[in-house]
Amino acid sequence: MWNIKISLVGGVILRFGLLMFGKWQDSVLEVKFTDVDYHVFSDASKHVAKGESPYARPTYRYTPLLALVLLPNVYISELTGKIMFILCDLLTGLMIYKLAMRGQSIKTAVLCCTLWLLNPLPAVIASRGNADSIMTFLVLSTLHLFLLGYVKSSAVVFGLAVHWKIYPITYSLPMYLALTGDNNVQLLDLFWPNKKRRELVFVSVFTFLFLTSIMYWQYGYEFLHESYFYHLTRRDLRHNFSPYFYLIYLTGNDGASVWLLGLITFLPQVVLLVAVSFYLYHDLPLCCLVQTSIFVAFNKVCTSQYFLWYLSILPAALPHIIYQPSTVISSLLPWILSQGSWLFFAYQLEFEGQQVFLWLWLSSLLFLISHVGLISDFIKWSKTHKIQKVKSS
Repeated sequence: MWNIKISLVGGVILRFGLLMFGKWQDSVLEVKFTDVDYHVFSDASKHVAKGESPYARPTYRYTPLLALVLLPNVYISELTGKIMFILCDLLTGLMIYKLAMRGQSIKTAVLCCTLWLLNPLPAVIASRGNADSIMTFLVLSTLHLFLLGYVKSSAVVFGLAVHWKIYPITYSLPMYLALTGDNNVQLLDLFWPNKKRRELVFVSVFTFLFLTSIMYWQYGYEFLHESYFYHLTRRDLRHNFSPYFYLIYLTGNDGASVWLLGLITFLPQVVLLVAVSFYLYHDLPLCCLVQTSIFVAFNKVCTSQYFLWYLSILPAALPHIIYQPSTVISSLLPWILSQGSWLFFAYQLEFEGQQVFLWLWLSSLLFLISHVGLISDFIKWSKTHKIQKVKSS
């Protein structure tokens, strides 16, 4: 009988098999398996080992903690970082299993876990040396601890997650709203700072400020700029699925236009994220799934690695929404096809040198529409699930 151990062993074999294949490909083929960013991480660690700033490595725009964690790359082997990312990816699968167990059968939890552990997408991403598996583990650990009632512990992990990458801060409002204390929620209860809410705010803010202050004390303003401020004005013309890429291209390097575009693209995100927080806070995994999808879909920079942020939450939220294969496939198909359309025209532009900016922009719009449709389906599945639960009770 299929169980969690079989899924875990399969996940281990898949990832370490990819790790060995990648080592071979890097040594033999011109097209490398290892993610370019992995070399950036490793180079930053080399600078730290010499007592220098990790930002001495151009394009390193992450917390210095990542460079510190990857010091074994310098002293042991450059594979140690990939192994660490693989372990975090496997732990993400276990967190999915624990979250899926809430009010569900073991069979359902194993299915959801298997959707991650045997999924080639996260396996390849972690094996190539992408550090986002650390984020998926931190985010799901936050949700797991929070739903178990360990507010202070979840707040510590949450503060670390926000320090690592800023996007989980979008979960702060629904986490705060979820701590209402009872089912008869009055207007005042939505905002009243009860004991658990005070614990959540104080511990998470303290953890974030403590880590950020240490990094600032060590590396100064350069840390703040490269880790946080840079992303406010980031201009990414390649590998950017967002329709805003064309506006970024047309505005050039005009500083005022860059800041104005950043503000214009930020406002729809804020409005939608706040609205979803109040609408779905009672089901935190689903709320975080929808919020992350909105953040990625409406961000002015949207790359393929961002998809991992919400795909990691999807299996954890599946048991609490409709998860019939036909329903899921019909919802994901437009997302997959529109992504394929974008990749086709991006290849024509980048590698063939063809002027297909208009077609690429239209593909980006199509991809955004498919994203919105997928978000709507998440919410619709949840409503259907609630109706079915009421009928069966």
